[in-house]
Amino acid sequence: MLDTYGRKIADPTINLMGKSLISIGLSPNNVTVISFMIGLSASVAYLTGQEVLAVILLWISGALDAVDGAMARKMNATSLFGCLMDVTFDRLVEIGLIISMFLINPEAGLPLILLCSSIIFSMTVFLTVGALSANNGVKSFRYQAGLAERTEGFLLFTLMILFKSHIVLFAYIFSMIVCYTAIQRMVEAKKIFKLIDAKK
Repeated sequence: MLDTYGRKIADPTINLMGKSLISIGLSPNNVTVISFMIGLSASVAYLTGQEVLAVILLWISGALDAVDGAMARKMNATSLFGCLMDVTFDRLVEIGLIISMFLINPEAGLPLILLCSSIIFSMTVFLTVGALSANNGVKSFRYQAGLAERTEGFLLFTLMILFKSHIVLFAYIFSMIVCYTAIQRMVEAKKIFKLIDAKK
């Protein structure tokens, strides 16, 4: 939700960052990989007890994740493989965080499994709708807005990192929000597919 409605506010900063990275010779795919490595470093920081550093690295990774797409559009260098890397690396960063949280907080195993399951559910809906319907946005696939987008996920991960004693509660809340988003997208998809079927 914040990604969709806050995009106009964030775009000038994202575009400025993109121009700066282009000027030093980085490609969109370079930035995607750098974002991924920094995101994985957040999990390492968490495992070594550096929670604040983990949060900082996570948000730097998230910022670069937004910049690579802006760079690709500015350079007219969007690619299907770049899109694949972007979506895949996002999920791997999330998986890395969840695994590191389990290793430090094994008592939170069940809610973390539910969180993983909810992310799989939501991404299955998101990617399937994108694959089955025509692209209508700035992304390389149909982008469905929802209650839980990337920024909401980062906010909840931040709470889980900084407030370990409440990790179970935040994991359950996170799971419910992600599941609600998946259902939101399924309801919207039904309308989208009905329109597509009507045009056949």
